[in-house]
Amino acid sequence: MTRTREEAWMTAVYSKGPVPIQLRTAEFVLRPITEEDAERDHAAVMESRDYLRLWEQSSWPDDDFTVEADREDLAGLEARHAEGRAFTFTVLDPDGDECLGCVYVFPPGATFLAKSTVTPLGPERWADLDVVAYFWVRRSRMGTGMDERLLDALRNWFAQEWAVHSFVFVTNEQFVQQVELLRGAGLRLRFELREPGKAGTFLAFG
Repeated sequence: MTRTREEAWMTAVYSKGPVPIQLRTAEFVLRPITEEDAERDHAAVMESRDYLRLWEQSSWPDDDFTVEADREDLAGLEARHAEGRAFTFTVLDPDGDECLGCVYVFPPGATFLAKSTVTPLGPERWADLDVVAYFWVRRSRMGTGMDERLLDALRNWFAQEWAVHSFVFVTNEQFVQQVELLRGAGLRLRFELREPGKAGTFLAFG
């Protein structure tokens, strides 16, 4: 059975400080995801499913993934966010009508990360990270460079509003477009991760 996002990413309570409720630019708005976002989220997920399967290294989303299944998934993510255990932000257009992607933020001790084999590629220790971030952008927006602009906005947001000092962005080596994006932004490969049951190596840039 394919794991949902909610099942995969349970974690301990985040304790680094207050979590911002919004990030707004001229191009997009980030806010905590809710189950009411299901139709918008589902449209973006299904449009981007080939990329997401590389990013996630699973069959998610299946071709028959429904809006109601997405709603159940989002209800779990919404609860985890409210409990301070994992933070999921939908990325919307400024009017809030279209989902453009998603951002996930975890402490380094998240359950699924604790089960992974982490290899440092320098002197840093995984336990010293403040947050670990994953993100994806809707397929139709990747060609416009929105993923690069979102990455820039996230780096500033973490540094200024989350007030964390050490954070990484994680992607899978097989999602070549995002690997090239992170390298091109001047981020350094700091850790490699192997998740049980998943192909390829996950790369953490910071």
